[in-house]
Amino acid sequence: MSETATTRHPDIEIYVKSRNLEEICQWLNGVFSAVELQHSQGTVHQYRTGCGIPVLIHEKVSGKAWTSVWFDSDSTPWEKDLDCAVVASQQMDTEIRCIAGGWNDGDDPDEWWKVTTDREATKMQWRT
Repeated sequence: MSETATTRHPDIEIYVKSRNLEEICQWLNGVFSAVELQHSQGTVHQYRTGCGIPVLIHEKVSGKAWTSVWFDSDSTPWEKDLDCAVVASQQMDTEIRCIAGGWNDGDDPDEWWKVTTDREATKMQWRT
């Protein structure tokens, strides 16, 4: 596995299955003290948490069932994308996916973690 397996990721991105914007924002408000909408246009929404972390939510990516949630910070409550995915899956009761390795040379861009509420995280090939 690549170096990102043992170091804090510079940002966190997860893909949430079949949850709408309101449900994702409810989850964010449970994680952070405050989440404030900065800008919204169509299916793209920019937020900022009370601790200053920028969050970009992009609905209906990779098919209509998936929403990207990107935390543009290395100061999130999670060290790695997978840590966030596990918590999000349990708390939102849905499947979450995140990149398995990262974006370093040699990492497989189609290798993803699939996290569901009823079993351990498993690696899969996700060709978008």
